[in-house]
Amino acid sequence: METNLWRLLLSVQPSRGLVDEKFSVRVQNAPPAHPLTMHALLHSEDGDTWEAFGHYVTDSGGDVNVSEDPSLGGTYDGVEPMGLLWSLRPAPGSRPGLRFRKRDAQTPMQVRLSVYQGHQSEGFMDRAVLASVMVERWYMAPGVRRVNITEGGVTGTLFLPPGPGPFPGLMDLWGGGGGLVEYRPALLASHGFASLALDYLKQADVKNEYFEDAYRVLQQHPQVCKNRIGLVGLSFGSSVALKMSVYSNVIQPRCIVCVSGSHIQHVGGTLADIFADIAKNQKKTRYNEENQVIWRDLLLPVPTDLSKKVDVSQEQCPLLLVVGEDDQNWPVPESADDMREMMEGAGNSHLLTVLSYPRAGHLIEPPYSPHCRESDRKTKPAIFIALWGGEVAPHSRAQEDAWRKTLDFLRENLYCSAD
Repeated sequence: METNLWRLLLSVQPSRGLVDEKFSVRVQNAPPAHPLTMHALLHSEDGDTWEAFGHYVTDSGGDVNVSEDPSLGGTYDGVEPMGLLWSLRPAPGSRPGLRFRKRDAQTPMQVRLSVYQGHQSEGFMDRAVLASVMVERWYMAPGVRRVNITEGGVTGTLFLPPGPGPFPGLMDLWGGGGGLVEYRPALLASHGFASLALDYLKQADVKNEYFEDAYRVLQQHPQVCKNRIGLVGLSFGSSVALKMSVYSNVIQPRCIVCVSGSHIQHVGGTLADIFADIAKNQKKTRYNEENQVIWRDLLLPVPTDLSKKVDVSQEQCPLLLVVGEDDQNWPVPESADDMREMMEGAGNSHLLTVLSYPRAGHLIEPPYSPHCRESDRKTKPAIFIALWGGEVAPHSRAQEDAWRKTLDFLRENLYCSAD
């Protein structure tokens, strides 16, 4: 039978939505018991090509429902409704060390979903497409506003949910890679939280006062509930969040979320002092068989000296830790265990929630984001490949579960709790 006589139909519902929103993909009007390949193609803002694909067989009616039918092979296996997103990987021939990260939160991630005849695994650009559709996934919901912040020396971007407010606030602290990373706070604003993406690694001598000034900027915004502000950190940003919450008299968060973070740090100095302490332990750097850098030992063993770790026994607000048990970049599981012991000893362990995920790595992103096991890092004068850890399917399941529970945690502590 010629393919152009099938009148094959490919549908995606919804074809436009938030990145953390599931969609359904369905193929109709193909021959019964026929092999098909579902393919996803993404061109990133960095000019790189990413792809994912699954092998399917149509049912007796000639249909495939990706939400219900198993993939028999490809970049994911089994019934995985969102496998065409979370299993995206650099296309063959791509430069090494790629990491997908949305740079412009105001534009959608555009993914072209296509159907091919047979079970294909390569050369998609040279094959005939039976049907295709463009899917848009947004970090900013309709009505979310992006506001540049340059007050009192503070640099950042504030994302405000739709409506007049006031809204609970979040200060979002990215990791040690630096820069102004906006896609997570944009998505948090899409769920009702006024979220400030803070740029804080431009200068090595950043002091505590900078974070306190940023907290005041958020607190004093007319559309933010000044007594309902939380902190969200990733990696090094979690270290900053923990330090500020315990030792600052200005920053008094209602709750804290730490993703892949550690409390181990020099608590009495600037960020430059913290990085200097870490640099002293460079001899503990390890390399795997592919010469990828493993940094998780740089902070180990966990110190007993409270000048070298945040005294979380003093924590006064709910704390959520998101832990990847295969984190190869930071000693996150060991740090979580120590924080639990410290808080249990102080009698405030009821404030602590730990989400720990086997075979998940360091870069725990919003759901359905492509897993990054390793990527390039640039330090003067070298470029090297850092190992983050994790396995594709378990890591992706961790991202979905952690995000859902993080939103629940934030709603409970910023929306539902009594003043």
